Amino acid sequence: MMSGLVLLWLAVLPCENAASELQQLTVLSRGEPVAMDAHLEALEQRWEGLPLRAPGDETPAERAETAARRIQAACAPPEAVPETQPRTTEPERLQEILSRPEFAQARQRQGDLLQRLMRELKAFLEELLMTREAQGFATGTRTLVLGLGFAAVLFAVLRLRHWRRGPARREAGTETGAAALELDSPGEHLTRARAALGARPREAIREGLLALLSSLEAKRLARPDRVKTNRELVGELPGRGASAQLTGEVERLVRWYDQAFYSLEPVPPQDAARFVDDVERLHQGLAGAVA
Repeated sequence: MMSGLVLLWLAVLPCENAASELQQLTVLSRGEPVAMDAHLEALEQRWEGLPLRAPGDETPAERAETAARRIQAACAPPEAVPETQPRTTEPERLQEILSRPEFAQARQRQGDLLQRLMRELKAFLEELLMTREAQGFATGTRTLVLGLGFAAVLFAVLRLRHWRRGPARREAGTETGAAALELDSPGEHLTRARAALGARPREAIREGLLALLSSLEAKRLARPDRVKTNRELVGELPGRGASAQLTGEVERLVRWYDQAFYSLEPVPPQDAARFVDDVERLHQGLAGAVA
């Protein structure tokens, strides 16, 4: 049905004007190349939408040649298609040839050859597997598999033991940490901070922070159990009666300490000395307020 529609479409083409159209294309390509595109667009409409332009054509001469070739091909008389006998597929034809009597002995020889090759391959594999090297490889493989299995079981047992002992270890560590965080008086911490300024500035600012915490606890501005972080402690100061000036000063000191102590850069000794001085000044102010 599709071929019939194509023939019907070709029948309505104005092939009687093909000669004049081809001549006009030649004239335009030589004399008026600028008007070639507009002419081709109008020509496609007259020729029932027949595509006369190709994307690869760049010059007017190439466009004219493409249009002329397509018009000639559309108006050319259809070639007679010779009737052909239906052909059988290649597998069917091969099966037909091999089924002839003269090929019976060839089929028998082919079957014997295939069986002989299979027997030789089987014998070679059996001989290979029975060699000493193959036996050693099999033994080594079994040993490796058993070793990997034993290692996996041992790893699982150790992980289980570590998981069971984890909570007890964490509780012991918590108790040890709480005991290690016992604070001394602010004066003792400041004395140790002064002694560590020259050689260990980071240890000096830690002692200064402990002196600050000890001063706040003495004033009842911090909880004695010290379970809060430094910034949480600063956030609780207004609720415990600290003035805005004191809260701001403690916040400044704590912020600087966090940045300096947890930084990968070394703490400059002069910055550490200034921090210790600020803590001591704040401690003296709190002590004067208590007195």
